Amino acid sequence: MHSGACNNAVFENSDLSDMNKNVLYAKNIVLGVCGGIAAYKSVELLRRLVKLGASVRVIMTRSATRFVSPMTFEVLSENQVCVDLFDAKDDAAIRHIAWAAAAHGVIIAPATANMVSKLAHGIADDALSTFMLAVICPVMICPSMNSNMFEHPAHRRNLKQLEADGCHILAPGEGSLACGTVGPGRLPEPAAIVDRLASFLTPDDLAGKNVLVTAGPTREAIDPVRFISNPSSGKMGYAIARAAEYRGARVTLVTGPVCLDPPQNVEVVPVVTVDDMAAAVFARFEQSHVVVKVAAVSDYRPVKTEAHKIKKRQDRMQLTLERTPDILKTVGQRKNGQIVVGFAAETRNMETHARQKLEEKHLDMIAANLIGPPDSGFASDTNRMTLFFADGRKETLDVMDKDAVAHLILDRVAELVKQSAVP
Repeated sequence: MHSGACNNAVFENSDLSDMNKNVLYAKNIVLGVCGGIAAYKSVELLRRLVKLGASVRVIMTRSATRFVSPMTFEVLSENQVCVDLFDAKDDAAIRHIAWAAAAHGVIIAPATANMVSKLAHGIADDALSTFMLAVICPVMICPSMNSNMFEHPAHRRNLKQLEADGCHILAPGEGSLACGTVGPGRLPEPAAIVDRLASFLTPDDLAGKNVLVTAGPTREAIDPVRFISNPSSGKMGYAIARAAEYRGARVTLVTGPVCLDPPQNVEVVPVVTVDDMAAAVFARFEQSHVVVKVAAVSDYRPVKTEAHKIKKRQDRMQLTLERTPDILKTVGQRKNGQIVVGFAAETRNMETHARQKLEEKHLDMIAANLIGPPDSGFASDTNRMTLFFADGRKETLDVMDKDAVAHLILDRVAELVKQSAVP
């Protein structure tokens, strides 16, 4: 491997039919890196893209090589890095055309003020800017620079021009910069860049729809320091909410106590008890087109909550429980054109219990899985789901990453929305 002229190889791993993978799996991504101190974050960005299964080509400006060696990107991407369109051994200068034609998405991170200006005015005087004139896929530009440079009227005009041209501009963060100033100009964290790229590459088949998602556990207090709950991590519900936002929906996430970062551009409503969750769901149900009830709600709660901590004085203690409100059943009974999806976590007789729940709670679809295997259920990053539909259909899924499960479930939801009278 060596840096230099772009070679004939375009991209590998172009099989896009694998439904068990995330949005970026097997996508051809070109990462443009400009000369700025934030270029070190581009290394982590590349690592994340490769980990998600993307095939990544890197184009660097000459200035960028002063901050990070091309060899670093070559090792991580397992592809040659492009710095020049020409070298002494290669006079066929159309490699950038092939790369642009094969790309599913392009990121420029960091994008300097100089590169933003070039792109806004159609200047093509180096490998990256020349390549960009041939790009026809979605482009995300991540500006990073001194705060005064970022706020300069000329730069702001250039960004507006790029937005008008169809580019996605990811606004920089604010804080202390390497130059010593404080303000806007920080390159967003690689995780945030990857998240937005996945969003831009996802079809907007739920655009204009209001999607209400519940996630996580609920807690019912026994006394001020003890409660009844369950091991739900919230991962599946958060994955559904994130996937729905990717697909253009207006998403509200009603969530019990979890240790997860909320998805971007999602209204998050934190709750604790079943009554809290019921109030939040019912208040938003009428405006929702789709309800996906993933939360693991407590079925029982103490009849009485003690005002003070129960002291350990007896060998045995009897706790009297009562049923909690059935949020999902109430939603199913009240629906008026909405698509309602439930979840069922079972330890045995999964199909029998799932179909019973589907019918009794008037659902359009239920996603069920067996609790116990390490690759499925609470806290796991993967799930082994079976989907049951109101018309009797059944769809068994392989073990899948929860983000992939979320998108497949929303594929089916989008089909149901299209078939129904949901406006």
